[in-house]
Amino acid sequence: MADYDFDVLVIGAGPGGYVAAIRAAQLGLKTACAESRETLGGTCLNVGCIPSKALLHASEYFDQAANGSFAKLGIKVTPELDLDAMHGQRKDAVKQLTGGIEFLFKKNKVEWLKGRAAFTGKDSVKVGDREVRAKNIVIATGSSVTPLPGVEVDNAKGVIVDSTGALELAKVPEHMVVIGGGVIGLELGSVWRRLGAKVTCVEFLDQILPGFDGEVRKEANKIFKKQGFEFRLSTKVTGATVKNGKATLTVEPAAGGASETIEADVVLVSIGRRPNTEGLNLEAAGLKTNPRGQIETDHDFRTSVPGVWAIGDVIPGPMLAHKAEDEGIAVAENIAGLTGIVNHDVIPSVVYTWPEIAGVGLTEEQAKERGPVKTGKFPMMANSRAKTNHEPDGFVKVVADANTDRVLGVWMIASVAGTMIAQAAQAMEFGATSEDVAYTCHAHPTHSEALKEAAMAVTGKPIHV
Repeated sequence: MADYDFDVLVIGAGPGGYVAAIRAAQLGLKTACAESRETLGGTCLNVGCIPSKALLHASEYFDQAANGSFAKLGIKVTPELDLDAMHGQRKDAVKQLTGGIEFLFKKNKVEWLKGRAAFTGKDSVKVGDREVRAKNIVIATGSSVTPLPGVEVDNAKGVIVDSTGALELAKVPEHMVVIGGGVIGLELGSVWRRLGAKVTCVEFLDQILPGFDGEVRKEANKIFKKQGFEFRLSTKVTGATVKNGKATLTVEPAAGGASETIEADVVLVSIGRRPNTEGLNLEAAGLKTNPRGQIETDHDFRTSVPGVWAIGDVIPGPMLAHKAEDEGIAVAENIAGLTGIVNHDVIPSVVYTWPEIAGVGLTEEQAKERGPVKTGKFPMMANSRAKTNHEPDGFVKVVADANTDRVLGVWMIASVAGTMIAQAAQAMEFGATSEDVAYTCHAHPTHSEALKEAAMAVTGKPIHV
C-alpha cells in the first residue's frame, strides 16, 4: 500500500471541521482540511451565526433609539438608518473572523485543500483535481436550508429568500412573512421588524420555538407579540407565487380547511436544515445515511467504516455550532488515542432576540416523563440589574429531580440569557444540585442573581419575590 498523504483529512471547514483540523494538528498529526468556499468558517461564520448577530446587535441599537428606550434614559436622538453601513459592519465582522481561521490554519500547519471533496475509496478522497489518501477522514460537511415544496427560494431576486438571502436585503421590506417559528426565523424576523418591517410569522405547530420548555415558548410568544410580531400558528404554507416584485403565499390550517392568501414584499423560508451529504460519494467509502440523511456514529464519532469519522450537523443531534466545535475537539483527541467526550445531555440552545432566550438540559415536560421533579422560577422584573437597565421581561426556571435535587434543566428569558446559560451548563456538567447553585455567591447587582434565586425557589425560599 502506498504511504498516506495525511494522518487526518477533515472534509468541511465549518465550526466542527476547522476546530477538528486545528486540534489534530496541535496533537502532532499531519492534517489537511478540504473546503470549497473561498473563505473558511462554513455556514456559521460566513452566512449564519456571525453575520446574523452583527445585524441583530446593530438593529437593537436602532430600535432602542427609534422606540423611545433611549429617550427614557435621557438620551434624545432621532435615528436615521444607513442600511449600507449596517451591512458593511456585518461584512467586516465576517471578514475578520474568517481571516482569523486562515491565520490559525497557517500557524498550526493545517493544509487547506481548496475544492469540493468526494470519496474515491475508504481512505481516499478527490478534492478538485487532486486525489489524496488519509489514515483518518473526518466528515464535517454541515447542513443547508431545508426546502419547502411549492415555495421556491431565489436569493438573487430578494423576494423569496432563505437565511442567507435575508442577511443581504438591500432595503427594509414593508411586509415580511417568516415561514417557521424557530430560532432562525425569529432572529432574522426581529432584525427587519426593528428596522421598520411588519413581520408575520407562519408556524405549522401550535406554538413557536419547538423543542424549548413550554412556559418559555408561551412567554416568548407574548413578548414578540408585544413587540409587533403577528403569529399565524397551526398554519401551513402550500404554495407561493412571485409577481412584480411581490410574493403571494397560499396558506391553510395545519389540520386542513379553507385556504387564503397573504401578500408580502419578502418571504423568509426558515423551516429547518438538512445534512450536507450530497456529492460526497459516500458509497465509495462503504457508507450509508439513515432515513433522515444523517451519518450514524458511535459515542466516539466513528462511522461504520474504520478510519472514517463524522461530526456536527451531518450526524444526529442538535444542529448547533458549539456542539460541532466540541465534537471537533473530541474526534481529534480520539484519533490521537486520547479520550474525547461530548456530553450531549448538556448542550445549550440560545435565541439571540431581545430579550434572549436560552435553555440547557431537559424541559419541564421532558423531565416529568422521567419521574417526579421540582421547579423554581424567578422573574427578571424582580432582579435589580434588570430593573436598573429597564429590562423587565422574562424569567429563569430551574428544573430539578424531586428526589436527588440534581439540576435536570435550566430555561430562561433575559436580555443576556445567552451568557447566563453557560453557568447553568457548567453546573449541570459537574452534577450540581439546585442547592449548590443557590448557595453559590453571585455578584450584586447582576442578571445572574436571577439564576441563584430560581435555584432557591426550587426549595421554596427565594428572597426577592
